[in-house]
Amino acid sequence: MEVESSTIKNHKAMDEPASLAARALRRRRKCRTICFALIGFLVFIVILIVILAFTVFKAKRPVTTIDSVSLADLRFSLDLARLRVLLNASLDVDLSIKNPNRVGFKYTDSAAQLNYRGQQVGEVPIPAGKISADETVAMNLTLILMADRLISDSRFFSDVSGGQLPLNTFTKISGKVNVLNLFKIHVVSSTSCDFTVFLSNSSVGDQACKYKTKL
Repeated sequence: MEVESSTIKNHKAMDEPASLAARALRRRRKCRTICFALIGFLVFIVILIVILAFTVFKAKRPVTTIDSVSLADLRFSLDLARLRVLLNASLDVDLSIKNPNRVGFKYTDSAAQLNYRGQQVGEVPIPAGKISADETVAMNLTLILMADRLISDSRFFSDVSGGQLPLNTFTKISGKVNVLNLFKIHVVSSTSCDFTVFLSNSSVGDQACKYKTKL
């Protein structure tokens, strides 16, 4: 009987390490399963965010459009004998910025320029702001001509004598589109409009605009 009891104890002693090893193996397998599940879930979330960022929330180009240009004030006198011109003029420029994105568009301080034959003769600041998703913001700007810069160009006198003043407005808006608070995409939208001021009746005509936007 003592021999049998001793044999049973020896078997139990041998089984205990095997049982502990089996439990440890099961724990390791369980931990690996949980880790793989978490990694798979994180990968799924990342893929989902990337898909949304490049489909539903894909950054689109905000569009700046000059809706109209009109003379707000025009006063000039011409002395051909002395080649002297007195000119005071201002232009009303109506422009709109459309944000086609599903998220807001923040733009920095910008400016609208008035140019005469490639030379800047006027400028008005456009303060920084934000445009909500799918929103169009209208702006009314008044550009004052810098008469001294106009007169310094020798072609100005012949243009005034002909009764037509070729001008150009240039507007550049730059900012960022924040997609899902993860991706910040820089956007630049610019508009250039050529037009002619007819001095005889103080009107604006021959307007042609070009639009350019880049991400």
